[in-house]
Amino acid sequence: MASRRGFSPQALLVLAALQERYSEWQHGYALAGKTGLKSGTLYPILIRLADRGLVEARWQQEPAPGRPRRHLYRLTADGLASAAQALAAAPARQRPARRRVAAGASPAAVRGAAAPAVR
Repeated sequence: MASRRGFSPQALLVLAALQERYSEWQHGYALAGKTGLKSGTLYPILIRLADRGLVEARWQQEPAPGRPRRHLYRLTADGLASAAQALAAAPARQRPARRRVAAGASPAAVRGAAAPAVR
C-alpha cells in the first residue's frame, strides 16, 4: 500500500473517499462503491491504514433490524493530515478523480465500465 515514496493509487482512492466526509463514519460497502475497489483490495488497505493510525474503525452500534453489524471507518486527525498531504503531492495521473455518482448508478458505471453494445 504505502512505500517509502508514498501511497499506492488504490490507497489514494480510499484516502480521498474518506477525506470527502472525514467526520462521518463510513462502511466498507459505501467505500467500495465510491472507489470502485473490490473487497479483496479495499479491506486490506483499510486494515493497513488503521494499523498506521490513519484510520479508526469500530462496529456499528445499532444495525437495521435483520441486518448484520457493519464495520465503520473514518480518518483520524493524523489520517486527515496525511490524506491531504498525500493527495496534494500525488502526480496528476495518480490523483483520484473527484466524481459524483448519481443515486442508483450501477457499480460498473461507477468504475467507468463501457456499456454493452446494443444490436
